[in-house]
This record gives sequence, structure tokens and C-alpha cells, in this order.
Amino acid sequence: MNRVALDLGFIQIYWYSIFILLGLLVGLAVIYKEIKKQNINTDFFTNLAFYSIIIGIISARLYYVLFNLDYYSQNILEIFEIWNGGLAIHGGLIGGGLFALFYCHKYKVNIYRIFDICVVGLILAQAIGRWGNFFNQEAYGMLTTKETLLSLHIPEFVINGMFINGEYYHPTFLYESIWNLLGFIVLIIIRKVFKYLKTGQLTGVYLVWYSVGRIFIEGMRTDSLMLGGIKVAQLVSIILIIAGIILIIIRKKGSRFDNLYREGEKNEVRF
Repeated sequence: MNRVALDLGFIQIYWYSIFILLGLLVGLAVIYKEIKKQNINTDFFTNLAFYSIIIGIISARLYYVLFNLDYYSQNILEIFEIWNGGLAIHGGLIGGGLFALFYCHKYKVNIYRIFDICVVGLILAQAIGRWGNFFNQEAYGMLTTKETLLSLHIPEFVINGMFINGEYYHPTFLYESIWNLLGFIVLIIIRKVFKYLKTGQLTGVYLVWYSVGRIFIEGMRTDSLMLGGIKVAQLVSIILIIAGIILIIIRKKGSRFDNLYREGEKNEVRF
């Protein structure tokens, strides 16, 4: 499979980069639509998104490199070759999330509301971005057979792409992409249907939904980041599930009319 989408001679554009960028653009489009609905100043959010994305990408790469330090300490220049893959979503979530906390605190903006708005676009971006792994032939799972993959009604072009070094592998990138797409639908439904949804609860649902799927899918992967004999993504996912459940419960406290998510439609957040 050709990982290069466009070869201009002086520069090569990789499918991995295209799908990461496409995911970001689609996710941001979804977020901006809700930002305007919630009367949140777009200048504020543009600055927040710009720096959060940059810091998120850097932290996603650093996270991956740190757990492969033996290799990258011998191949320093490859640290900067992010088009070859190696962006850990958990690292991006930590780095981007911490910056968002700082930025919202600085301008006295409700961080729960901002996170609730962002997670809907974020999980859709994750669903799209995972397809970059397909073209890099990475983030795949255990050995399997073509017959098994056909029985799962997986598209033939995906099956062909999972034929690596003479063997077929489970397309775990696809499983996670589908899980995230379902998560996007679930979050949209919750946001529209639950009249007394509190700020922060949607973020809690995101943390639980994404992490539950990641635990099971990571169990199938053969290229996981490891901490001793533990898969790091599974450990972090367990922590995020606990955090998500706590967030849902804590934010539910008080009158059901307090801290409602929909209140943002009536109050302008200025910058």
C-alpha cells in the first residue's frame, strides 16, 4: 500500500497527515457550530483551539516517544517524522486538556461547558483520524484469516490493506473508528434529548465511552505502548473511566436547574 498521497518531488504528502488534518477540520466544524449556538465568542475559541491543537500534537508525539525511548534515543531525527505515525491520542488529550484548563481559567470561562462542546467534535475527529493508521499499516491487531474478516463484513479494500508480510491481521483501527463514530452519535443524542443535562456530564460520558472501547480494542493490538507488562493505553483508559463516572456523578449534584448545559444558549460568553 502506498502511504504517499501526493509526491511533488520536493515534498511528499502522506495519507496519514491528510486524515489527521481532515479529522481536525471536520471536528472543528462541528465544534464551531455549537460554539455559535452557545453564544461563545469565536475569537476566544479560535485562540483556544489553535494553541490546544499545537500543544496536543506535540504532547501526543512526546508521549509516544517517551514510551519508545530506547529506539528514539538511537534515532533522534526520527522523533520529528510524525508523518510516519506515532501520535498517541492519550498524550494529546492530556497536553491539550491541560492547556484548555489554563486558558479557560485565565479568561474565567466555564471549562465544563467548553469541554462538553469540544468532546463531540473530538470523538468524530478521532474516528476520521484513525484511517491514517490504515494507510500507514499500523495500529492493527492479532493474526487472523481472510475468511474471518469476510465473516465480519469488513470491506474488501480494508481486508487487502490488512494483508501485511504475507499474513492477515485484525483492522483494530477500523474497530476504533466505528466505536468513535457511534460515540459521536450517542453524544449528539444525549445533548439533544436530555433537557436537564449538567455541564461536565457530557465530558464524563465521552471519557467513559471512548475508554471502554479502547480497553477492549487495545487488548487486540500487537503494537501497544507498554509499561513493564502493562499496556499503557488500557491503564490510562481505566483511570479515565473512573474520572468520567466521578464527573457525571459530581456534576449532577444540586438543583436540576443549576449549571445546565443549555444555559449557554441564553448567556453570551465574552472574550
